[in-house]
Amino acid sequence: MSMKGRVEEDLCMGHGMCAALAPGVYEVSDLGTNDMGEFVVTAGSEDAARRGARACPERAILLDEDAHVG
Repeated sequence: MSMKGRVEEDLCMGHGMCAALAPGVYEVSDLGTNDMGEFVVTAGSEDAARRGARACPERAILLDEDAHVG
C-alpha cells in the first residue's frame, strides 16, 4: 500500500506536534510551520504519519491511504 499526504499550509498554525511525534515524516520550517505541501510517505512510516496527522490540532494534514504512487 502506498500513502500520500498533503499539508494544508493555510491551516497550519505551527504547533509542531506532527514533527514532534513523527520527525522522520514531517518537517517544520524555521518559522515553525509545516510547509511540505504534497508528500509521499515512505514504506514503513505509515503509522508515524498517522500519529502525526492525528496530533495536529488544526487538522491541517490529510492522508490518502489508497494513493497510487508512481
